[in-house]
Formats: sequence, structure tokens, C-alpha cells
Amino acid sequence: MNTVSENARPVVDWSLAAATGVFLVRGGPAVSRAEAQLAVSELRELTVDAEAHVRELTGLGAGLPLLPGEVVDRPGWVRAAAEGLDSLTGNALRALPANRLAPVLAGGAGVQTGVVLAFLASRVLGQYDPFGGAGGRLLLVAPNVVTAQYAMQVPGRDFRLWVCLHECTHRLQFTAVPWLRDYFADEVERLVSGLASQDDGVTDLVSRLPEAFREARRAKADGGVAALAQLLRSPQQREVFDKLLALSTLLEGHADYVMDAVGPGVVPAVEQIRARFTARRSGGSLLDRLLRAVLGIDAKIRQYAQGAAFTRHVVDRVGMPGFNAVWTSPNTLPTRSEIADPQAWVRRVHG
Repeated sequence: MNTVSENARPVVDWSLAAATGVFLVRGGPAVSRAEAQLAVSELRELTVDAEAHVRELTGLGAGLPLLPGEVVDRPGWVRAAAEGLDSLTGNALRALPANRLAPVLAGGAGVQTGVVLAFLASRVLGQYDPFGGAGGRLLLVAPNVVTAQYAMQVPGRDFRLWVCLHECTHRLQFTAVPWLRDYFADEVERLVSGLASQDDGVTDLVSRLPEAFREARRAKADGGVAALAQLLRSPQQREVFDKLLALSTLLEGHADYVMDAVGPGVVPAVEQIRARFTARRSGGSLLDRLLRAVLGIDAKIRQYAQGAAFTRHVVDRVGMPGFNAVWTSPNTLPTRSEIADPQAWVRRVHG
């Protein structure tokens, strides 16, 4: 871990980021008070049922308490996201070399981050933040769940349970695997702290962002990720980037696999929901699609598919107990190449 200098200043003003995001975020859908209350109460209650189903399928989390999630509005999600990001990156960012412009740069970064959070706040259905609050927070964004359900014209309770299955899988990944939270945080700190090894590391990184985004927009498939990876100059930084990308793909794909595997037994409309949700993920206006590409959301969507394919292949070959070997230690996590070639992971871990 890095020792934070007494003179170090935050690179991002997270309070300003939260305030900017809350100011800019759009309001939710116009629904009756009864409809809103029903959505909130069901989301809170269904997280308990959803996690019970996830545990039964995965075999993870036996003996852990079954807890409800937190239902928030869009401003609430912005505040929680800023808090979680500050907790995750705080030590590493504050350890970066400071200069006289640090307060100005932190304010500018805070405003820019707030703009991004406002954009995402109208799209995120839910998330588990292992770094939020005292011991992690499962958040469900009620207005976005209602908006998506209305847009896709699918049954409300089925859709809410389906969303809860995904987010409860993420919570279980971190609560049932004791080392995962600290491993993830340490790798993020290693990635960010690598910038501190050279003067003006942050300035150099920011100066290369426009070209990286242009390359990402021109690239297809994983090319956008590769273009952004070029921002990391040292082999050590790219190694950590690869580890984090592989882990993120595993976590998202595993959650997608679980929500669909559990679905047929408890969500009658699961096939209709999955088909319409997949079409919705790839839709949107030209501006919306451009913003998603710049923010890496389209790459995130590809992660779901690739990670789910990895999970499906491994479960088909060695069963769920065999798949759960991924949670044994950092050494049994799949690499980026193994995510694309799951049989290579099976050979390495199971022989």
C-alpha cells in the first residue's frame, strides 16, 4: 500500500462530482404513487428471495444472512456511486504527486465525473458496491427499473425479480468469497498508483485521452478496450489492466448466466424478458450510442456475453462445483486469454 503524503490532495473532488451529478440527472418516469410504492416494496423484498435462489443454484453463501437491498432514486444512486468510487480509489489517487493546480484539477475532474454519473444514473438498474457503506451496498434504482419494464412491456414482478437475481449474484460473489473485495481493491490501487512513478503522470494520461477515445470509436469488438489500454505505458500497468478486465468479465458473465439459469423456475416471462432486454441494450439514438461507446458501456455489454459464454462452457464441462474453483484464490481466476478459451482454464485448473 502507498503512504499518502501530508501534502497530497485528492485528484477528484468527489463531493463536487456527487453535487454535479445530482444537479444534472433527469427525473424518473411519471407513475402513480401506488405504482411507485409497489415497485419499491417489491424490489426490497425480492432481493431476499432472489439471493436464496442464487445460493441454491451456485452453492455459494451457505450460512450467510439473507438481507434486503436498498431501493434508491437516481440522485441517491449518484451519491452512492461517488462515495463508493472515493472509497475504492481514494488512497491511490491521493498518493499521486500533487502540484499547485491540484485543487483546480480536482474540481474539473469532479465536474466531469459528475456529468458521467448523471448520464449513467438514468440507465443503471442496480448494482452491488462492495466498497459502499460499512460492508457493501446492494442498490436498486427504482425509477430505472420501472422505466425499462414499461418500455419493454414485460410483467412488472417478473422483471423486478430478474433484475434482483443479477444484482444478488454480484453481492454473493463478494460476500461468499472473502478475499475477492481486497484483491479487487489492491489491483485497482496498483493500476492507479503506477501513475505516481513518474512526474506529471496524470497530466500525461489526460493528454492522451482524446486520441484514445477516437481510436476506441473507430475500433470494433475488443479494439476499443485495446485502444484505451494503450493509455497504460508500463508492462506492469497493462498486466494489472488485463487482470481487472478478466475479473470484471467473469463477474458480469457469471451474474448473467445465473439470472437466466434460475429464471425459468421462478420468472415465467424470462425468455421474453431476455430477448427484449438484449434488444434494448443495443438500441438507442445515435447520440446515446456514441456516449455509450465513449464511456465503455458497449464494451461492457460485450463483457456480459463473453463472461456468460465462459461460465456456460465451464459449467457444462465440470458442473457448478467445478466452476466454483474460480473462487478458490486469485491464482484460479481466469486470465483474459482463458475467458476467450474457457477450455484452457478447465485444463489448467482441473487437469
